Amino acid sequence: MEKTRIDTRFAACKAENRPALVGFITAGDPDLETSLNILKAMPKAGADVIELGMPFSDPMAEGVPIQLATQRALAGGQTMEKTLQMVRDFRKDDNDTPIILMGYYNPIYIWGSEKFVADAKEAGVDGLIVVDLPPEHDDELCLPARDGGLNFIRLATPTTDDKRLPKVLGNTSGFVYYVSVTGITGTGALDADKVAIAVERIKSHTELPVAVGFGVKTPDQAEAVGKTADGVVVGSVLVNAIRESLNDQGKATDTTIKAVTDIIEGLAGGCRKARS
Repeated sequence: MEKTRIDTRFAACKAENRPALVGFITAGDPDLETSLNILKAMPKAGADVIELGMPFSDPMAEGVPIQLATQRALAGGQTMEKTLQMVRDFRKDDNDTPIILMGYYNPIYIWGSEKFVADAKEAGVDGLIVVDLPPEHDDELCLPARDGGLNFIRLATPTTDDKRLPKVLGNTSGFVYYVSVTGITGTGALDADKVAIAVERIKSHTELPVAVGFGVKTPDQAEAVGKTADGVVVGSVLVNAIRESLNDQGKATDTTIKAVTDIIEGLAGGCRKARS
């Protein structure tokens, strides 16, 4: 598989001796226009890689913040077509920042896996994270994605033991996403020492970068995790910032974009300090 933007970006961050900051938002939250403007502002604020959530009615791995973001997006009429169009619009001004679509298999299955891969690639997507497709079903989407030039990024968890890990890593590309807590997004206390041990264990099985998410909320946590991880993933804290910026009618305000970029700037600062 030829190099993707994801490969290039992680290599660039490694050359700068810092972890990549990976930021997540839900496409269409709180509305399509605001969501696109947030997406465009994220790289300038310090996000190296962007995960764009594909809204789905039953996001089972998500905590309350991302569930609410998904509900806002769906209520605003967000569709898969609009999500792909968001990526196309983003690519008009930014051809370097990697974009990963993250979500669940059902909407992709309805679209048709091979058609979805082709359409996502054409739109400017670089990778997929589909949390409810285990390695036993690689032929459903993982292998078509790889053949179509998209990285397929897998999640490893604290319960993924050394016997299971090679199976999880088998067709993974781009990076490995280590889920630092057992449970749903935005919950649990982050233990940087345990994360460091887990990252080293995963690295003993793969040459791929290892990014850590589920629980990183502050610059200090980003700094602590970034000492050993190749990437720091933040999501719930960003979608919470969107929610808290909305007016009484649940609409975006003048502060919505800045609420997200201010947090990204702080987290990016934490990542830069991680190994200095």
